[in-house]
Amino acid sequence: MNPLDPRRDLGTPVGFVGLGVMGLPMALNLARSGTPLVVWNRTAARAEPLRTAGAEGAAEGAVEVAADPTEVFRRCATVVLMLADEDAVDAVLRRGTPDFATRVRARTVVHMGTTSPEFSAALERDIRAAGGRYVEAPVSGSRVPAEEGTLVAMLAGEPDAVAAVQALLEPLWREAFVCGPVPQALRTKLAVNIFLITTVTGLAEAFHFAERHGLDLDVFRSVVDTGPMASAVSRGKAAKLRQRDFSVQAGILDVLKNNRLIAEAAERAGVAAPLLDVCHALYAETAALAAENGDGAQDMVAVLRAVEARDHQAG
Repeated sequence: MNPLDPRRDLGTPVGFVGLGVMGLPMALNLARSGTPLVVWNRTAARAEPLRTAGAEGAAEGAVEVAADPTEVFRRCATVVLMLADEDAVDAVLRRGTPDFATRVRARTVVHMGTTSPEFSAALERDIRAAGGRYVEAPVSGSRVPAEEGTLVAMLAGEPDAVAAVQALLEPLWREAFVCGPVPQALRTKLAVNIFLITTVTGLAEAFHFAERHGLDLDVFRSVVDTGPMASAVSRGKAAKLRQRDFSVQAGILDVLKNNRLIAEAAERAGVAAPLLDVCHALYAETAALAAENGDGAQDMVAVLRAVEARDHQAG
């Protein structure tokens, strides 16, 4: 059996690097499925829930917290990266240094974060040149689907590596789609995010319109939830808008990052994205309002505040 195939030995632990809003529940779901893990996070306290994963249903001893990324790569044939940005990925992989080849050789690196497609394609070339394998595996869904194991995955890479990763990481998602070669999974994710960002922004504006016209917001929400536009996104975000619950599921700064990546990809391809231009301005205004008011991280539905602030400008 191919030594790079993650399925070659179920007793071999899987590495998981990045335990943020999405990464932590994803790692917990893997642990609870019986997958042995070696995890690392720059902020060590984020690993604490995984230290007690045995008490929450994982096999005892199934999760070990590494001292550093070097230990993760030394011990694991497959390493999942759920990191914030390109700089974080390069730092963990030690890309551009002699350590890079040592880390990725005879390893399968699974990139699950959202970066530019160009970055991912270049990373695949470097990893393959060093004797490793690479699978691009961004996911659609926010914190709650990550907790429930109902994310939607998009996979790209060499077919045999993709098939192995798809089987190994099945506890993380409701369904996975093979998108072809790298970077088609990330391009698919960016296309999906156009729909997500514009939908949530439109929903926030609709709530604002309804509230300013004195409508019964519970009735309005019920109409939306029952009508042809209803979806898991609209139902979840409508509930947050109705309660003005801005706690993070999909954060404003992440939306801004995704918006920027989409805009850059569109510009490179000569593709118009006019709705994204408007959304980018609104989310930038939302982030500025949060910083001005000393608010912490906020969910993307807080774009409602930027819409409300424009009332004064219109007046």
